[in-house]
Amino acid sequence: MEAEYMMTTIDNPYNPFTQYDEWLAYDVQHGYATQETLARFAVVGNNLTESENAPAINEAMDRLIEVDPYCRWIKVTKDGFERMQGNKPKTT
Repeated sequence: MEAEYMMTTIDNPYNPFTQYDEWLAYDVQHGYATQETLARFAVVGNNLTESENAPAINEAMDRLIEVDPYCRWIKVTKDGFERMQGNKPKTT
């Protein structure tokens, strides 16, 4: 079974899997428009199931990360997000 990924920004402290409302509010407040940006990259079909669209969405995430000049977006898994948060560098 392939891992489920979501897109987030490196500074968003909320887990998009478990704290979606907070995650979205942070994303909108900071002007990232992650969902809208990802939608411009994803080639999906309205008549396809979520699992049929998943490969196209994953490819869109990879492409967005590749072309992002600010290196702000990352792909995370539900478990990977927790590990990522624990390994964040401390700011002084």
